[in-house]
Amino acid sequence: MADTHVTAPTRFIDMDGDRFAYRRWGNTESGQPPLLLIQHFRGGMDNWDPLMTDGLAAGREVILYDGRGIASSTGTPRNRIEDMADDIAAFVRALGLAQIDLLGFSIGGMQAQDVALRHAEIVRKLLLLGTGPRGGTFGTDERVVPTAMRPEPVVDDFLFLFFGRSPAAVQAGRDFWERRHRRADQDTPSSPGAMQAQMEANLAWLAPVDPAAPLAHLSAITQPTFILNGIDDVMIPTVNAFNMAQVIPNAQLILYPDAGHGAQFQCPERFLGHAIQFLEEG
Repeated sequence: MADTHVTAPTRFIDMDGDRFAYRRWGNTESGQPPLLLIQHFRGGMDNWDPLMTDGLAAGREVILYDGRGIASSTGTPRNRIEDMADDIAAFVRALGLAQIDLLGFSIGGMQAQDVALRHAEIVRKLLLLGTGPRGGTFGTDERVVPTAMRPEPVVDDFLFLFFGRSPAAVQAGRDFWERRHRRADQDTPSSPGAMQAQMEANLAWLAPVDPAAPLAHLSAITQPTFILNGIDDVMIPTVNAFNMAQVIPNAQLILYPDAGHGAQFQCPERFLGHAIQFLEEG
C-alpha cells in the first residue's frame, strides 16, 4: 500500500553536522515537481492536516520538513528568516532536486518568501498561507503571544489562534484537531529554545528592507504566487495578504469567510480545490 500522512516513514539527511527530519510520499508520475511544506511557529511535521497533505500527494510528491533545531531535527535553531531560507535551499539541493513548488504557512510563509527571493531558481510556484511580508504587521490581541507560547498547546489554543468564531468554524477546528493526532509515532515537539529562536526571527522580520518603500522588495518575486488567508486572522492580520497580492507581480489572493489564521485547516476540501488548480494550471 502507498504511503500516506500517517504511514510515511520519517527520514533524515545530514547537512553541516546536523540531521534534518523529513517525510516524502505521493504521486511520482505526475510530471510536477515535489511540493515542499514549511510549517508554522514551533510546528513540526505532525502539525499538518492529513486530509490536506494526502489530498495534495494524490497529484504530486509531498515533502514535510523540520527546520534546523525544530521538532525532530537536530542543531541550534535559526533566529533569522534568511538563515532558515538558506537551510531550506540547501535541503532541496541535498535531496538532488532541481526545482520544487513551495508552500509556507505563517512563519513558514516568511521563509518561503525568502527562498523565492534568495534562491529563485529552485522555486517553480509559491503558496503563501496565513503569512505576511517582511516589514508587515502582526496581531495586537494581547492573548496571542502567551497562547502561542504555551508549553503544551491544547485544542482551545488552536481554536483561538487558527479558526473562525462561528459554531461551524469551531467544529471544523475540533475536526482538524482529531485528524492531526492520528499518527502513532508523532514528531518530537519543538523545544523552548526553538520557540525562542523563532520568536526572535519574527521580531526581526518586522523591520522593513527599505522604510521608504517597505514592500518594494516583493516585486522581485516573479514566481506564480497563491496567497490565502481567513478574513479574520488574529495572528498576522489579513491586510498583510492583501498588501502582498498588490506588490507580487504574478499573485492571486483568496480570502475565506468566517475563517482565521489556519484557513486551509478550517476548509481543507475548499483549499485542495484551489491549491490543486493553481499547481496544475499553466
